[in-house]
Amino acid sequence: MLKSINPLLNADVLYALRAMGHGDDLVICDTNFPADSVARETVLGELLRIDNVSAAEAARAILSVLPLDSFVDQPALRMEIVGSPDQLPDVQNEVQAEIDAAEGRSWPMGSVERFDFYERARNAYCVIQTGERRFYGCFILKKGVIPPDAR
Repeated sequence: MLKSINPLLNADVLYALRAMGHGDDLVICDTNFPADSVARETVLGELLRIDNVSAAEAARAILSVLPLDSFVDQPALRMEIVGSPDQLPDVQNEVQAEIDAAEGRSWPMGSVERFDFYERARNAYCVIQTGERRFYGCFILKKGVIPPDAR
């Protein structure tokens, strides 16, 4: 156990988060997402897991150590609901609340059509599958930077 590190962040996930660079993408996905096959095509090349938690709980843990990219308008993306791209299911509202809490401001997610989401996910640094069973619990986060200490 480590101090001030969310215990949901296992060694494999921490390694990937640390290894990622500015502008790299990570995918948080639900249990229905084709996670293993997509993860094999990512930079890391293997599937990571944060089991038995919701997408929002995983997002909270990840965002406790991962800054979002402030150089882009939409550093967080959600998978659109097929046939209802503007609809926001509860799982997406919950992750949005975690993003806003972590960033200390409202920072609305962008949206990506389902098959475009799969393509973007294949080009991500890594895929982290959660225990989320609700549909459309799939997100892409772009890593930002941590500025130097003010002197």
